[in-house]
Amino acid sequence: MSYYKYHLFIFTNQRDDGKGCCQDFDSESARKYMKQRAKQLDIHGHGPGQCRINNAGCLNRCKQGPVMVIYPEATWYTWVDTSDLDEIVDKHLLKGEIVERLRIPDTDAFENDKS
Repeated sequence: MSYYKYHLFIFTNQRDDGKGCCQDFDSESARKYMKQRAKQLDIHGHGPGQCRINNAGCLNRCKQGPVMVIYPEATWYTWVDTSDLDEIVDKHLLKGEIVERLRIPDTDAFENDKS
């Protein structure tokens, strides 16, 4: 069993070489927004049963960016705006439902992304 009920990693990598990256979509603001929302809902914290929202560097999914992954299910998402982020919080974090319209298909997880 996972220590946290859900552990989110939002990719906030900024590349210096001009290639595309999640931070091109202001993913750091998305991380701050989701963390604030989870705190308001009293689901973000330290310890078992809580949600933890962290930033992460690059995991080579740039072509699908911006990107986040939620464990323990290893569900990968992309988003466009805060309404998408709200839907992930409301459905996935609160109800345990995968948001299929924002989910990056598992088959894409094994593509060699050399962005």
